[in-house]
Formats: sequence, C-alpha cells, structure tokens
Amino acid sequence: MRITINGRAIETAEGATILKIAKENGFRIPTLCHMESLIPTGFCRMCVVEVNGLQNPVTACNTPAVDGMVIETDTPKIREIRKEVLKFMLVNHPLDCPVCDKGGECDLQDYVYEYGIEKAEYQVEIKPKEYRTYSTSAIKYHPNRCILCSRCIRACREIAGREVLDLIETGFRARVEAVRPERCISCGECLAACPVGALTENVSSLKGRKWQAKRVTTVCGYCGVGCSLEVNVVRDKLIKVTTREGLGTNHGTLCVKGRFGFEFVQSPERLNTPLIRENGGFREASWDEALTYMTAKLKEIKEKDGPDSIAGLASARATCEENYLFQKFIRAAIGTNNIDHCARL
Repeated sequence: MRITINGRAIETAEGATILKIAKENGFRIPTLCHMESLIPTGFCRMCVVEVNGLQNPVTACNTPAVDGMVIETDTPKIREIRKEVLKFMLVNHPLDCPVCDKGGECDLQDYVYEYGIEKAEYQVEIKPKEYRTYSTSAIKYHPNRCILCSRCIRACREIAGREVLDLIETGFRARVEAVRPERCISCGECLAACPVGALTENVSSLKGRKWQAKRVTTVCGYCGVGCSLEVNVVRDKLIKVTTREGLGTNHGTLCVKGRFGFEFVQSPERLNTPLIRENGGFREASWDEALTYMTAKLKEIKEKDGPDSIAGLASARATCEENYLFQKFIRAAIGTNNIDHCARL
C-alpha cells in the first residue's frame, strides 16, 4: 500500500501500525506506554497524529495504516495536545529529578524538557500516595512518580505471565498495586518496562547516573540459556544489571538470577585463585600448580581403586562446548560414566 507521512510518499506492506511505519522511515513519534514486546494500547496518548479526513487525532501505536492515508506527525495542534498530556501527568508526578534514580535516562524528563514545560501548572488537592511494600524486595516502588502508563502491568502479564500487578481506584487516586504478590517471581520485567523512576532497583547500595556508568554487554553466567544483559560499572564496581528491548536471544528479558543476582561479583568470600588443602586448611596456588596436583591425585586414585571410584560434576553455568569436553574427559580419559550436572539444584 502507499501512504504519505509529513509530505513523503511511502510504500509499505499492509497491516503495520502508523508508529511502526513512521519509525522504519525515520519519523520520530514520542511514546511513553509503548514497547515493541507488548500489545499496543494507546494508553498514554503521547503518540497522537493527525490523519487527513478524520476529525480527531489518532494514536499511532495501535492504529493500522491503510492505503492512501495522509498523516502529519508534528503539527502545532499535535504538539499542543502532547504538551497538555504531559501537564496532566505532572499533576501527581513530583519534579524531583535530581534525587530520582532515573534522572538522566527518564523518558518523561526528556519530553518535559523538549516541550518546554517549566513547572506543574495543574494542581490538585490530594494527599501524596503512601509507599507500600512491593511484591519483591529487589524493587522499590515510588507511587507518586508513577504516570499510569501500564507498561509494568502489561509486562507482568504478557512477558512474565504472572498477573501480579493491576490498576486500582480511579481518577487522581489511581495507582498500580501488587494485587497478587504471592505470584511474583522477582524477574524484574516490570522494572525494565518502567519509563520513569516509579520502579527502581533495590539490591545494590552503589548507585550511578547513566553517563557515569559503563554498560558492558555480556552473557549471563547462571545457566546454559545464554541470555544477553548489560553490566553497569561505575569506578570498577558493578552497580546493577540492565537490558535493552530486543537484546540477545532472550530479547531483553531476564529471570531473577540474571537481573538481581550480581552481588557475588564483589563479595569478599569470592574465590579469585585456586586453593589446595594442606594441614587441615587451604593455601592459594597457581593454576599450573593446582592442575598438576589434581592430575597426580586423579591418576593415583584411578590406579589404586579403579576409574569408577571417580565422579565428575559438570556445571550448568559453563558453555555447551566446555561441558562436552568435560564429559569427554570423564568418560574417555578417566574411563567412567559417573557424571552428573548441577542444573537440578
């Protein structure tokens, strides 16, 4: 089909939304409630655009484009509508960007600056929402920063399949609540989905702004799935784990271990060198010394008691290739089938 966006004729396949086509062709349309991995709802109204022939603007994220459509994405009318939408979001949202964990990487903060909003013009006499314990201690919930975009609710339903969160009450008293906390698996999909500072990581005592942190893309070391993630490092200290939508074979989703299980990295109990037991205790050794010692001991045990006196325990944290080599070593070099793995722990 053929449509026109901001005066440019575009040929595209049928079935795509206005937002998707605009994005693919270099046209920027602001969004707050939209994520590629979630069903589009048009909840926040930031992505409104004008379509010739229609009396009212439409939301680009959930409106399919049709042949012959003529669309304008950045008219004075549209900019004024988006500005008013932002003003209403600021009725409940405190302007505490300097102390907010999301400062510098907050979509709402960026849009408020872009649309020239200098203060919260609309005021409502209502008590601030009280903090309540969230469904997992790994996440802290700041209800007054929530803009009710519903991304956390939908991520919990559509990605994690847990249905822990829901929207309760109406009007200015509306808030996101963990209505089924017993179903929470602490995966943090809600945290990853939040575009503002309503949900923040509550594991590490070390904090850092986006521009202070070096984000290193790596592979999770917990199991053999091989999920991609980003390690956030400030001054050689790991402060948190993040992801990007669509990143890796896991498409940016993580479990509780991958997202929050990083404290061991800086633990003083973590082993950094091989240890050899001597005189009832351990002493540090080089890898060459440790491997030579282990080889001699394995040979001694095999010659004395036979290969079936030895067993191997493989690791689900290792790669498939490493585990293949290990089972080959146990079966071929040692000569036993006594091998198991830790994946059931």
